[in-house]
Amino acid sequence: MDLKLGDVQTTALIPVAVKANESLRKNARIYDDVAVQIVRTLGLDTKPYDKFMSHEGVIARTVMLDRMVKEFVAGNPDAVIVNLGAGFDNRFARVDNGRILWFDIDLPDSIELRRKVFKERDRVTMVAGSVLDDVWCTRVKSGIPAAGRKVLFLAEGLFMYFTLDEIKTILSILKNNFPGATLIAEQNNPMMVKNQKYHDTVKNTNAVFKSGTWSGSEIAALVEGVRMTEEHSFNEEMRKHSFGGWLFATLLPKMNDRWARFEW
Repeated sequence: MDLKLGDVQTTALIPVAVKANESLRKNARIYDDVAVQIVRTLGLDTKPYDKFMSHEGVIARTVMLDRMVKEFVAGNPDAVIVNLGAGFDNRFARVDNGRILWFDIDLPDSIELRRKVFKERDRVTMVAGSVLDDVWCTRVKSGIPAAGRKVLFLAEGLFMYFTLDEIKTILSILKNNFPGATLIAEQNNPMMVKNQKYHDTVKNTNAVFKSGTWSGSEIAALVEGVRMTEEHSFNEEMRKHSFGGWLFATLLPKMNDRWARFEW
């Protein structure tokens, strides 16, 4: 497989490396056969993309988001899930109830590679497009067969690569095209932006953090009518699994990423 990705898209290799290595552990907290396949097929050297803090952070965010999506699906069994900046994510396989509709949105080069990795699956549609324009929205809306289905957007490892003005554009697109929807988005903080050259894995890519917030309420304030309903630090999960994770969560409780849920 020929691997050619843009700077930001290359960061998709970080969760792939982490999930593949975690999947091969004896007591794996998550299992992702696609990540294992990608690493083996590419002969990918995972060392630059799988360091302790990133490993524990990716696993924590994966476990937490899987749980939140499953809870949403349990309450909305015919939900439509739209995965923004999908990369090589394989969450559909872990949360599918046999009824949900799923859309993976990403830039054309990333979608081209997804099509090489993922076989066609019922109720899953891959859409090439930028989250900064609304062209992809028409494709998603045309693929929803009935009114009344709740829509959940996922933004994992995405917002930090956009400015706040760009995030405002993304939120406006979502709100204007999908009234009554929900968004679960990963948040980082300003200190991580300032000190990104020390990030244990992102520093090994050419990607740049462009924004950070101390609270998801700062994101909600960007667009009138958007409200944050809950927020949870990755520390809540990460501290459960290792002394290093516990120590980080204890000494630097505000330095980790967070999941924030938004509604409109």
